[in-house]
Amino acid sequence: MNLLILGASYGSLLATKCLLAGHDATLVCTRGTADTINAHGTRVRLPVKGRDDLVEVASGELPGTLRAEVPESVDPSAFDLVVLAMQEPQYGSDGVRELLGRVAAARVPTMAIMNMPPKPYLARLPGVDADALDHCYAEPASWAAFEPGLVTLASPDPQAFRPPEEDKNVLQVSLPTNFKVARFADDAHTKLLVTLQDDIRAARHTLPDGESLELPVHVRVFDSLYVPLAKWAMLIAGNYACVGEDGPRSIREAVHDDPARSRETYAWVCGLCEALGADAADMVPFEKYAKAAEGLVKPSSAARALFGGAARIERVDALVQGVARQRDLHLDALDRVVERVDARLAQNRAEAG
Repeated sequence: MNLLILGASYGSLLATKCLLAGHDATLVCTRGTADTINAHGTRVRLPVKGRDDLVEVASGELPGTLRAEVPESVDPSAFDLVVLAMQEPQYGSDGVRELLGRVAAARVPTMAIMNMPPKPYLARLPGVDADALDHCYAEPASWAAFEPGLVTLASPDPQAFRPPEEDKNVLQVSLPTNFKVARFADDAHTKLLVTLQDDIRAARHTLPDGESLELPVHVRVFDSLYVPLAKWAMLIAGNYACVGEDGPRSIREAVHDDPARSRETYAWVCGLCEALGADAADMVPFEKYAKAAEGLVKPSSAARALFGGAARIERVDALVQGVARQRDLHLDALDRVVERVDARLAQNRAEAG
């Protein structure tokens, strides 16, 4: 299988798992990052249960072939599956916007591993008015050409970051959970996902000393459209709660400084997903999330971006609020989060002129 992955940072995690399973991947990124990856490959460091040190996986040592390209050089019709691994505002940037249009025109099945569900995915959810949520997207028109049935979503539960002291071809995984992806509308396209799921599960990585390891982070395919929405509760109770009045705080602090409030917020968002059609079994129990949050000692990427001066970030907070309002639901804690994010963005834009 030949995958096109938009986004070389977070996307390199899924690319590594696909390469290990014998599939090929092309990462779309900036010219400088592409040159680095084409010259040196990628290096992904993962924690493995039972081992004290991280396991580093170099792309050049894997069965699949990795390439990196700038957006202008890519023909999406040459690929079996497109993966969207950038943050949502990046799809409105020059070059990427046009590539997204070519992906839609080529009608290649497309899987997002984004916190922000692509607008055509929301259109697959019965009872959700996707057009009424345009205000949550940086460039909603860029999604207009997609056929909803060709777009699916994976919950981006694995957490990873680029170590600041390393080159841009290095990624470190901090929470090695799984990508939980909903089926496509077409069975043939869903079979592509099942192939990835099975091949990644079967793959083993051989260390220099000859030891064979099963590496964490798998793809799991579900019939339910709502399984990927389980991330919403985590984002609202944790990631966006990192945005304080005066600065960012870690996800661990956001969740555990006031556990009762976090539990209430988490349960409310899960309830919203269930009102949309999710089964309670689709959701992740709060206790499991709270345990994982104990190890998340950095602020979320959204909070870091906001307090770093970003004028645009992914607005899952506003999206969840908008979906809830379509059902005449609201939560004061969520409203306050949205207000804080709105205020910081307004300040950043004013300071940028």
